[in-house]
Amino acid sequence: MNKFTRANQFQDTLFALIQSLTKSEKRQFNLYVGRLVGNNEAKFYALFKFLEKQKKYDEKAIINSGIVSKQQLSNLKAHLYKQILISLRMNPAHKNIRVQIREQLDFATVLYQKGLYKQSLKLLDKAKTMAIENEEKNIAYEIVELEKIIESQYITRSIDTRADELTVQAKELSQQNVITSKLSNLSLQLYGILLKTGYARNDDELKKINDYFNARLPEFDYHKLGFREKLWLYKAHLWRCFLTQDFVNGYKYASKWNTLFEAYPKMKLINPVFYLKGKNYLLESLFFTRQKNELIRELDVFEQEILDHKITLNSNTEILMFQYLYANKLHKHFIEGSFKEGEYLIDEINDKINLYSSRLDKHHIVQFYYKIACLYFGMGNNKKCIEYLSKIIEAKKLYVGVDLQCFARVLNLIAHYECGLDYHLERQFKETYKFLLKMENLQEVQKIFIESIRSLGDLYPHQFKKEFQNIHKRLKAFENHPYEKRAFLYLDILSWLESKVENKPVAEIIKLKS
Repeated sequence: MNKFTRANQFQDTLFALIQSLTKSEKRQFNLYVGRLVGNNEAKFYALFKFLEKQKKYDEKAIINSGIVSKQQLSNLKAHLYKQILISLRMNPAHKNIRVQIREQLDFATVLYQKGLYKQSLKLLDKAKTMAIENEEKNIAYEIVELEKIIESQYITRSIDTRADELTVQAKELSQQNVITSKLSNLSLQLYGILLKTGYARNDDELKKINDYFNARLPEFDYHKLGFREKLWLYKAHLWRCFLTQDFVNGYKYASKWNTLFEAYPKMKLINPVFYLKGKNYLLESLFFTRQKNELIRELDVFEQEILDHKITLNSNTEILMFQYLYANKLHKHFIEGSFKEGEYLIDEINDKINLYSSRLDKHHIVQFYYKIACLYFGMGNNKKCIEYLSKIIEAKKLYVGVDLQCFARVLNLIAHYECGLDYHLERQFKETYKFLLKMENLQEVQKIFIESIRSLGDLYPHQFKKEFQNIHKRLKAFENHPYEKRAFLYLDILSWLESKVENKPVAEIIKLKS
């Protein structure tokens, strides 16, 4: 069993939570337990200290330790899990604005239940101001609803129009929340379509996606939209652009997304995940539209922000920063043709994958493997390229998108051809054909390439150059095709064919184009 398989085996949720704790969080938990009289000797604390030292979850070892019986283990684990979450909630590092507002609302609710209406209203007004200023309109709506309940029981006599004000405010917040909900639903539904059916491959699929989008896009007055509503609007448009392979407009909406954060700078700290995703979509759009200089400039800005700690750092954002920074660093070397210069990234990426293996999505890991394979291919190191492609092709128990599997197999064929592995090449042809036959709506580029490269086996060496020219001519026609061009983003087949015709390394061809 390799490291990748071991690292991604099912983990017990409690054990995974304990393993994710930092030193300061463990120290905080020890202090939290210590404040509760007698809890240092409690079973849940003994279980925590035991699991903290374990490298893998072993239920038999827990039972044999004598801490708890098998019958009581489930309840004890649930209690420990809850206590750790309470401790984490008290940790200053996790006291973001959302938690702070929610805490004020909880306090106000306690005061209301004690009949201290005036104190409760004062706290609610403060919490509501914080919520509206920080675009937390769902919580703001909850606060207004509680204010309405209290006002109906306690007459403040301070403002005659209080009831009207709360009614108008509730209506405005409700309308904004409905728009946000519809836009976020649309964004999620479009992402679901991408996972289920993939990108639009013909006019009918394009029409279906556009009709689906237009039917579900809510009516709104753009000038009345706040940060949150605009964010989801741009995200929904961006997903439609990616689905329809409209990368130019994808760049447009990714730019709007990033400009929005510049207009609301404090939102970078409050919503760091959305900020990071916006940066990644902008960099991806620049790569898709082949804007090399702009990509390099934006990537440098992004990396400097990370180095200067300008982006909120937590366990979640730490992983996203790794994924987005390194994926786009690889894209930079792809677009430049500087494959050899990017080789240093491979060890860094693998170290990070091992470090985050228990929390990193498996699909993102295999995406990295494909990009690393492309880097090795560009260097001319085809054996290492095959090694990383094998991790994808043989990953039967892992979720790997059909598109990624398909292009991994096509690149695998090319790498085997370059290595001169004739026996293996024939086997690869059979396996690739078998896989492609299972695919629906195979792209024309894929069909032509597979048919053409197989015909090379019937030619004499002196005929290869002419045949490579013929294949290039047939595929060149699809370079800017609205539904076929994406194939060249996954793998620059045209540059490879040109390298064969001109007898030059593929990296040199890409550099000349760049």
